[in-house]
Amino acid sequence: MSQSLRPYLTAVRFSLQAALNLSNFSSQEVERHNRPEVEVGNTSAELLLQPMHIARNEHEQVLIEPSVNSVRMSIKVKQADEIEQILVHKFTNFLEQRAENFYVLRRVPVPGYSISFLITNKHTETMITEKLIEFIIDFMEEVDKEISEMKLFLNARARFAAEAYLEQFVY
Repeated sequence: MSQSLRPYLTAVRFSLQAALNLSNFSSQEVERHNRPEVEVGNTSAELLLQPMHIARNEHEQVLIEPSVNSVRMSIKVKQADEIEQILVHKFTNFLEQRAENFYVLRRVPVPGYSISFLITNKHTETMITEKLIEFIIDFMEEVDKEISEMKLFLNARARFAAEAYLEQFVY
């Protein structure tokens, strides 16, 4: 892990530890319903906590939106150029199609972010909270590495294809 990434991930880790203090909270409007309050549009203001915005730079940001029974975490992955934008879009679409295997991954990210997680009180009751935080931090570390590796592989493959194409014009 790079030295500039460490404080960013540490801030995200401590913010998640504070936000994941969730409790079971039934709906105030419908009996026997327990919805993630952060996802409900017309919820009471007292059920939503102050959102936390953590930014490493203008291209890498995290938005943590806690409520009384759920936390929505949105990650904006670094996209320096058009190739990285395409790679991030394809990579996140691949993950979102398999959201049911990740349990906490949302199918549609919050607008302006690359990928979103929704953690409810049921997740914190059935999973170890520290392991859940560790998964998200590891995901944030690995997604940057994966995108960089894909970009290097794509450039190498494009170079090989261009050389193979241009060889036919050499006498």
